[in-house]
Amino acid sequence: MNNDKKAGKCPMELAMELISRKWVIQILRDMFFRKKRFNEFKDGKSNLSNKVLSNCLKEMEENGLISRNSDENNQSIDYTLTDKGKKLNKVIYELAMFTLTTDLGNDFYDDETKIELENIFKNTLINNY
Repeated sequence: MNNDKKAGKCPMELAMELISRKWVIQILRDMFFRKKRFNEFKDGKSNLSNKVLSNCLKEMEENGLISRNSDENNQSIDYTLTDKGKKLNKVIYELAMFTLTTDLGNDFYDDETKIELENIFKNTLINNY
């Protein structure tokens, strides 16, 4: 790392530059849960436009979090997590656990649902990566 270029920047600031853009965390989460195509990322996100999603995926690719894969004719395109992107599994897991174990999520989930969600996130994000 060039010390002159990054001098004064906290590692947390640098990490936040990668993941703080709207939709990045949700797309990464979706990818950990095996979604990999453009339209799959839009599922359940009615206010996510094609243009914003396209730009977000392009930026995530430029930042080395995902890779874009296509067949010979560019007819079928999917996205996969890079090794760098996979390293965010614990970050996403801890964000989910923060919500499930603090009062932040208490209005949304009963105790049984919290346990179920905790297991789903643990099995997907921790046990698989």
